[in-house]
Amino acid sequence: FSLHGEEGKRRAKPTGAYPRSRQTHVIPRNVLRMSVLLNVASEYLQSKIETAISMLKRSIIEGVRFDYLLVDSWFTCTELLKFIVSRHFGCHLIGMIKMGKIKYETALGTKTAPELIKVLQKTKNLKYSRSIGYYTATISAKISGIKVNLFFYRKGKNGNWNALLTSDLKLDAKEAFRLYSRRWVIEVAHKEMKQNLKLGKNQCRDFAGQIAGISLCVLQYNILSYVKRNESYEAIGGLFAEITKNSVELSVAEKIWLLIVEVISVIAEALNCDAMALTEQVISNDKQIKAVKMAFDKLAVAA
Repeated sequence: FSLHGEEGKRRAKPTGAYPRSRQTHVIPRNVLRMSVLLNVASEYLQSKIETAISMLKRSIIEGVRFDYLLVDSWFTCTELLKFIVSRHFGCHLIGMIKMGKIKYETALGTKTAPELIKVLQKTKNLKYSRSIGYYTATISAKISGIKVNLFFYRKGKNGNWNALLTSDLKLDAKEAFRLYSRRWVIEVAHKEMKQNLKLGKNQCRDFAGQIAGISLCVLQYNILSYVKRNESYEAIGGLFAEITKNSVELSVAEKIWLLIVEVISVIAEALNCDAMALTEQVISNDKQIKAVKMAFDKLAVAA
């Protein structure tokens, strides 16, 4: 993830804060050598598009390959589109577009998205898809010389029109909708973290503290999601369920405990203290963590 801010228009209050307040929005000296934190801090005033492209470059260098990049209307732009179509492993962009003033070259002329849908409605090029429950319209277009398909969607006869753009010319409106709907998982995760794990509620004025708060929140969400999936999973066959039950519980307990130990080790390194001593102190002072450790020990003995 990355954090972003804006300089703003008022010179007396850059980033919306007075100079005296901005002095607290710095990286502490004891973590200046942490390259990861410095990289995140250096991205603070970059544009979101630049940061997104930089993240994609790092992922591709690490060997990550994907078929489709799904983005919302904030990130659907020519810069990102050009980057995706220039890759050599056959990936494509599917992004929501704003019904705004950006013009597209089409067989109907150079028009904006709202103008295109008006023409498509008049020429009766709308279709109703029962499988997704939307009225749809499709048109081929060009933007900055790149061939794309535009798909328009409307729920019911009086709903508002939304549109998707894709660089994959083989997709139809139904398949593009199905693929893009996977992005909903991100929206759900963000909502759950804000409601249940207090994402964005960290009141630290320290940049490193904000990074730590978000990191711990995401870590908590991943652990809870993993446990939930394992608890909700039901295999066919009672014998298989009985055999794997203890191993799955042990696997979850091991991973949670190792994550706790790893977090404490990072904190100990930042504070220049003994990780083992800090772990023992935390366990002895917190009844809940001590109970977790005892439960883990019992599972380890049983295994």
